[in-house]
Amino acid sequence: MALFTDGAVTSIEDLRGHDTQLLNVATVEGIDVTRKLALAHEELCVEVAGLLGRLGLPGQLSAPAAIQQVVVTPPLKLWHIFRTLEMVYGDAYNSQLNDRYAGKRDEYHEMVKWAYNQVIQGGLGIVTDPMEQAATPVVRPSAGGLADGTYYVAIAWTNAAGEEGASSAPATIQVSGSSFAVQTTAPPNVKGWNVYCGTSPATMTIQDSPTLAPGQTWVQPDTLSTTGRLAGSGQTPTYRLPVPRTIKRG
Repeated sequence: MALFTDGAVTSIEDLRGHDTQLLNVATVEGIDVTRKLALAHEELCVEVAGLLGRLGLPGQLSAPAAIQQVVVTPPLKLWHIFRTLEMVYGDAYNSQLNDRYAGKRDEYHEMVKWAYNQVIQGGLGIVTDPMEQAATPVVRPSAGGLADGTYYVAIAWTNAAGEEGASSAPATIQVSGSSFAVQTTAPPNVKGWNVYCGTSPATMTIQDSPTLAPGQTWVQPDTLSTTGRLAGSGQTPTYRLPVPRTIKRG
C-alpha cells in the first residue's frame, strides 16, 4: 500500500469504476478531473492531520503519528474517491444548475460520510518506519547482450527492516546490442533499493538479489528475470491507530 503522502491516492480509472459517466460529464462541463483528484487529496490531508492531532491530547499518545506514516487503506482510498466525485458533480451543478448533477453530488456526499465512518471504525493504517515512493531511476545504456527491445525499469527504496516503499514510475530504455545500468539518488533514511524490469509496465519483476546498497549501480544481466515478484505498491500497516469520533475535552 502506498503512503498517503506519496501523491496520487486514486486514478481517473478508479473514479470511472464508480461512475461510468464521469469523463463524459467532465468533457461537457469542462471540468479538470486530474485537478479535482489533487484538490480532494489536499482536503483529506488536512482532515487526516486533524484526526492525528486529536491523539496528541493530554492522557493520550504523547507523540502522535505523523501524516507521513499513514498508509492508503481501502477505506481511505474510498474516502478520496467519493470526495473527488462529489467535487466533480458539485462543479457540474454550479455550472448548469442541473438537478441531475445535484442528485449525484448529494449521493456522493453521503458516500463520503460513509467512507469516513469506515476509516474511523477501522482506524488509520500506520507504518513505524515510512518509506516514500521512489523517484524514477536514471537508466543509461551499458555494455552487455540483453535481447533487443524496449524495457521498462522501476525501483523501490527499502528501510532498515527491508520494507519497500511504493515502486517508482518506470523509466524506459531502448536496447540494441547492449544492456543498461540503473542508478538512484535516495534520501538519507533509505537503507537499500531494488530494481524491477519488464517489457511492459505490468510485467516488471525484481532483478536484483540481494538488495542493493545506496549509491550502488545495477547493471542488468544479459538475461531478464521473469519469475520474481512484481513491482509493488508499498508498505502494509504496522498497526491500526484507533481514532476518536469526537475531541475529548477536560
